Amino acid sequence: MSTTLNLHSEIQLGDIKLKNRALMAPLTRARAVNHVPTELMAEYYAQRAGAGLIIAEATMVMEGTSAFVNEPGIYNQAQIDGWQKVTDAVHGKGGKIFLQLWHGGRASHPDLNGGRAAVAASPIAITDSEVHTPDGKKPYTVPRALETDEIPSIVAAFKQAAINAKAAGFDGVEVHGANGYLLDNFLRDGTNQRKDQYGGSIENRARLLFEVLEAVIEVWGSGKVGLRTSPLNSFNSMKDSDPVGLTTWLAEHLNQFDLAFWDLMRTDFFAQQSGEIMTPARTLYKGNLIGNMGYNQDEASTAIHQKHLDAVAFGVPFIANPDLVERFAANAALNEADPNTFYMGGAEGYTDYPTMN
Repeated sequence: MSTTLNLHSEIQLGDIKLKNRALMAPLTRARAVNHVPTELMAEYYAQRAGAGLIIAEATMVMEGTSAFVNEPGIYNQAQIDGWQKVTDAVHGKGGKIFLQLWHGGRASHPDLNGGRAAVAASPIAITDSEVHTPDGKKPYTVPRALETDEIPSIVAAFKQAAINAKAAGFDGVEVHGANGYLLDNFLRDGTNQRKDQYGGSIENRARLLFEVLEAVIEVWGSGKVGLRTSPLNSFNSMKDSDPVGLTTWLAEHLNQFDLAFWDLMRTDFFAQQSGEIMTPARTLYKGNLIGNMGYNQDEASTAIHQKHLDAVAFGVPFIANPDLVERFAANAALNEADPNTFYMGGAEGYTDYPTMN
């Protein structure tokens, strides 16, 4: 039997055995209705059940934290029921699916949340983009800094969301600690200017993230919990003074959690920050390391073969290629994704991409 590792090799991620190492990255597609998952979403995810693991899109852990108009939540029974249809559809096709647990933080907007102010580590607004609201694009607002005594309620919301994800039939969950949303907003020093126990040193800035991980692990066990981080990504006006140092610290201190995986975004969407973060992560982190952002089939397979990574998460290629893993196996051409339909509602550019056959 061949021992050559590549994208098509089986892998044990914590408690979950996967049929291949090509994961579907979490991708916001804005197809929920009133934040409730739909039959169309069930069809979309089931089409992509050939992935070793689907990590479903960023999903609100509590009401009033919407950042995208039509993103899903996991805080009420209707949402649990909607997600149950998704997980049933994916399992019916032999797939595995995790839910990404998310708090929008300062990327939320009052116009999307009944006038409720966005909250963050510190009162620093996103300035590099605008938010889509029912009344068109608007600037992001200056968020309200969370009071220290409010933070336990955030942790409790993540824990309840983890309980709800289990009720909805998911195989596990990924905690969203990336891309400038609430947990990342605490983690990086460019947006965390707090003077309490949640600000200052890396240990303090990571405190909320680690409290959330502990709470979610209480629900699922560590072998069914993953984490996504993005130390370099400047999306949502994010920056850290020492992204390599932050990655190195995380690589060492995440070992205590014995997670199913660490999903590490390797670069910056906008090329404003650079640094070699994958090497210290691989060297110091003892668990399964997932790489993503811009990998093609050959680079991904080489990284896995050389044991630089344990698996690779693909984003845009899975949008346009529901049968991406089969196309990789056949060395077939890939469909091109249409960015104009990434966030617009309906089946177009969502469930109508053709398979090879």
